[in-house]
Amino acid sequence: MVNPMAGEVALVLDGERRVLKLTLGALAELEEALGAESLVALVERFETGGFRARDVMALLLAGLHGGGHPLPASALLGAEIEGGAVEAARVAGLLLARAFNPAGAAG
Repeated sequence: MVNPMAGEVALVLDGERRVLKLTLGALAELEEALGAESLVALVERFETGGFRARDVMALLLAGLHGGGHPLPASALLGAEIEGGAVEAARVAGLLLARAFNPAGAAG
């Protein structure tokens, strides 16, 4: 069961439903992975549609780690994501939205 108020989002990888969450540690991992100056800059990239595939993958990986799934990046790169790239981008954006405003992030 996904709890949106706790910032959780579901994603199906290789046929298995997983709960993702951006904890503080996962956010720090995300900043490091993307070399981001700030998380605000990353949020702005998603809001304006200027995000890259690398951003999506880093967000999903950080969310998996925050959700208690310690997958290596190579496992995510080779995984089958139900819904493909569109679903991956949707989940990544929703993760960001729920990390900073769980009450206002529907979806």
